[in-house]
Amino acid sequence: MFTGIVEEIGTIRGISKGPDSARLHILGSKVLQDTRIGDSIAVNGVCLTATTFGEGVFVADVMAETLAKTNLRDLRPGSQVNLERALRLGDRLGGHMVSGHVDGVGTIAGKEKHDIATLITIQAPPQVMKYIIKKGSIAIDGTSLTVVDFEGDKFQVSLIPHTAHATVLGNKKIGDSVNLESDVLGKYIERLLQGRQEEERPGSKMNLEFLATNGFL
Repeated sequence: MFTGIVEEIGTIRGISKGPDSARLHILGSKVLQDTRIGDSIAVNGVCLTATTFGEGVFVADVMAETLAKTNLRDLRPGSQVNLERALRLGDRLGGHMVSGHVDGVGTIAGKEKHDIATLITIQAPPQVMKYIIKKGSIAIDGTSLTVVDFEGDKFQVSLIPHTAHATVLGNKKIGDSVNLESDVLGKYIERLLQGRQEEERPGSKMNLEFLATNGFL
């Protein structure tokens, strides 16, 4: 698990591509402190496993499924990425609970300055939009942000100057892709409601047990 508070911006030093996979060589410094082989590091919000280290570089393997469903497929040598180490028990939770499992890839549809803030509009797929609520949490390229507003297939977030400077979002342009992860709390609530509806449906296992217990069957 992660918090969505990006620790540093890393740089892709190199990419070794297989038939359907890739191996990323990533330059970093802070995320390598106290990190061991096998530890998890979020790269643009995607939970990856550090497999080797060497002089400010760590290597992570990326499977075909991850390449197909995240913007890691767009990375090139020199690309910048958000980096965050996994949450430790006892750490401050400055953002929100982020799993590192991307729900969909969105596109930056608008970007404008409002005083000190940068308002970003993102076009997102339905599997993400259904969890969007005003003032709710969303992870964008691994950055924990608050939804300002939404309509149709778009939502807006606002970056303070620190976030724009400390994450890759500050340099993103209209048309660029972003990894999106919805707040896990909304997913659990949805699943609980689905389970309740199934239990209350005529002919469900629970209803049949109730009828049998009370002598109606």
